[in-house]
This record gives sequence, structure tokens and C-alpha cells, in this order.
Amino acid sequence: MAYTVLARRYRPMTFDEVVGQEPIARTLAGAIRQNRVAHAYLFCGTRGVGKTSMARLLARALNCEKGPTPEPCGTCDICQAIHRGDDVDVLEIDGASNTSVDDVRVLRENAHYRPARARFKIYYIDEVHMLSRNAFNALLKTLEEPPEHILFLFSTTEPERLPATILSRCQRFDFRAVPTDRIAAHLADILAKENLKADADAVMAVARQGRGSVRDALTLLDQAIAVGQGEVTLEAVRSVLGAVAGDKVLALIAACAEGRAERALALFAERLADGADLLALLDQLMREVRDLLVVKTCGLPAGQAGPKAELLDIFGPDPKRLAEEAEKFSVPALIASLGYLTEARRRARWVVDGRPIAELALVRMAALAEMDTVPEILSRLEAIERSLAGAAPAASPQAAPPRTDLPTGQAGEKKTGPSSAPGAPGLRREDAPVPMKGRPTVDKTPPPPTASGSATPQKTKKMEDAMKDPLVQKTVRLFEGRVLDPPADRHGRNG
Repeated sequence: MAYTVLARRYRPMTFDEVVGQEPIARTLAGAIRQNRVAHAYLFCGTRGVGKTSMARLLARALNCEKGPTPEPCGTCDICQAIHRGDDVDVLEIDGASNTSVDDVRVLRENAHYRPARARFKIYYIDEVHMLSRNAFNALLKTLEEPPEHILFLFSTTEPERLPATILSRCQRFDFRAVPTDRIAAHLADILAKENLKADADAVMAVARQGRGSVRDALTLLDQAIAVGQGEVTLEAVRSVLGAVAGDKVLALIAACAEGRAERALALFAERLADGADLLALLDQLMREVRDLLVVKTCGLPAGQAGPKAELLDIFGPDPKRLAEEAEKFSVPALIASLGYLTEARRRARWVVDGRPIAELALVRMAALAEMDTVPEILSRLEAIERSLAGAAPAASPQAAPPRTDLPTGQAGEKKTGPSSAPGAPGLRREDAPVPMKGRPTVDKTPPPPTASGSATPQKTKKMEDAMKDPLVQKTVRLFEGRVLDPPADRHGRNG
């Protein structure tokens, strides 16, 4: 007999066996118990969180020979056929391959016929957002007022693509990502039923790698069992994922912390020569730098007055080594490094050879060791500003009062002389401006500095003025991890 993968073999048989979606299971079970089942349901959520399993459970609960009941027997022919997905009255339709109006027209015509042997004829359309706009419009009337023996079940990963007219005719349930500890407990239970040995760290690594998807975690567990010859170990999981040992990744980051770009590039080339995938290695570098940032800001893991162990990468090095390496970085440098790696990961995905992009990120990380921090730059600018303020010329003495014994011109203006040119005392007669007749002379010379005017501004005002300098702004953007080059499109090309 052909092997059945764990994800199919351990589908939940009752509402109580659903993992991570207990509120939805309770709601549907209560609707069946109170005879308040709607004619259309919409299940939304990411992949592998139980949408299809919940649809089959609901179909079994309604069509079971002992039902409708929230606890289907699971032994009758109808329950077993629905669980396998081949029941004649529960039609599972792929929305991606049945998108046209003609497909919906066939559905509408067949909906008038009663089920062959069950109570309800149930249409389950997976990835319903793939239907065309005209197909949705053709389905509206039947969806709003279906025959009493018809039940519609829809599932989608992109509910925002559904028309509002469809959403308003369905009861919507949003499936959340399953917590990691719930996935780990579910995996441990399955391994116990399969009589397989497994390390606790390996089970947790598989659960984390599932990223909220039970099906993804079970698929990875199947691979780890095959690699480990019936035993699940952390090394087997690392081999399946193609992950590099955490100590080797940390050595690469340590070379960047010491400013040794040539050493970092050599270690990076060794990891690629060992068969590591470029994008996977960048992902691991990002997780490692993120762990350094967590240790730098929160301290050591649990048991050592710091963050919980689950905050750190399961494939990472020893937490004590992380703490030692974190001391070589400042928080702004770690933030900038994470920004460089994130940018490189995004760009490398869309080019044929992403290695130069990754190496550029490593060189940038190594260059951070030669740069001063932003507080040091600002303090240096303040020192320069204070020295310039202290070297300003002293206030000039008060100018002599104007003479009143000089002859006046038209409109009562005084004639200017060598020492009385307005705004320019001591100028020669040919250099002094001559006022126009009939208009008063305006002195535009700025007033001499006074004792109060030579005082230094407040510290906050200094920092605001310093931040207006283009060089300082460029340095701040560099430490914040922003891209100094023009923005790039999704193909990695600069605009």
C-alpha cells in the first residue's frame, strides 16, 4: 500500500481534535447543536491552518448517519468518504481551475437536484478568490437564496480579493496562525503514536520552521524522519533545511564586527562552497544579527536574567557566545547591519547572481567598525560650535553720537562726511553712500554683537541645527540602516 503522509493521515476527525482553531470549532459545533447552520461559510487564513479540515468536519457533522451532530461517528460510509474527499454529495472544487461563467452555470444547474444519499449537497470551493468577476456575479443569486438542501463552503488565502457582494452573503471565519508551542505539542503527540524518538530541540525547530502552519510542520517532520533513519534529531532538521551551523555564521559576523572585510568574504565563500544556499544563508545571517540585537538589549536567555530562550534562533550558537559577540557591536551598528542584510535579501531574490549583493552587505557591515557613532559625531560638532562661539570678536565700542552742528540738506537731512557716512563709520568720502534727496537714509549695517547676543544656544537647539547639515543627515541614515542609493524596484534595478 502507498505511504500516506503525516499531514493527511492525522487530519482531525472531530471538532475537539482541531489544533489552534478552537474558537471556530466551538462556534460551528454550537450552530449544529442549536440548528442554526447558515447556508454559506467563508474560511479565511494562510496555508496549512485547517480550512479544508474544518470544511470536511462540518460536512461530516451535517451528513453523518447519526446526525446532524457536532460529534460525527467517523465510522459510517458517508463519514469515511467525506474524510477521504471522494463523497458524491460533497463536491470539492478547485477555484483556480474552474474560474469561468460556464463552470458556475453547471454548478447552478446541478444545485437544483437533491443529494444522492445524504441530507445536504455541499459545494466546497477552495481558493475561491481565483474565480473571475463574471463568475462571481453569476453565483450571486444562487448564493443568496440557495435550495434548502444546498450548503456553500468557501476558503481563501486572500479575502481582500473577494467582492463585497460575496462577503455579505457568507458567515466569515478568520483562521489564525497556530502558536508554535501548540504545533510542537501536536508533533510530539504524533511522534509518540508513530513510536519514533525525537529530540525536544528538534521538535521545537520543526514547529518554529512551520511558521504557524501545521501542514508545513508535518511535511518537514516527514523529511526529518526520513533523513534521521526513523529518529528526529536537530542535525537531521538542519540537514533538511540546508542551515549552516550557528557557530560558523557567528564567526562570519564577528569578522565584520572587527572590521576585517577580507576575512568575512573568505568565510562567506567557504559557506557557499560547502553547499549553502545564498538566500538561506542571508536569512540565517539576518536571524543571527537579530539574536545579537535581542541579547544586546535584553541580556542573556532564561535562567540568566534575560529574555526567554524562545526569543533566540534554535539553530544559533550558545547564548553565552552571543553575549560575548554582542559586546563588540553598538545597538545602532546592529540596526544598520540588519538593514543591510534585509536590503541584500530583497535584491538578491530578483537577480541571476545575488552573490555580489550579499558581499556588498558584508563589506558595509565591516565598514561600520571604522565609523563613529551618532552621539560622538554630535558631541564633536557641539565642541566645534563652542570653540567658534568663544573665538568671536569682542563687542565694538558704542559709536560716537552724530554731530548736530553740520549743515542740513533738503528735508532736514544731515550731510555726510568722511566720519559720518550712515552705517559705515570711518569710510572715505568717495566710498560712503550718498542719500537721495527727499528720502530718509536707512542704516542697514547689522548691529554690533552684544554680551547677551554672544551666548551659546540651548543644547536641543544645537542638535536641531546640527541635524540640518547634509553630512550629519547622511551619517544618521547610514546608522539607521537606510539605503543611500536610489530606491530599487522589485527586480533590484535602481530607479
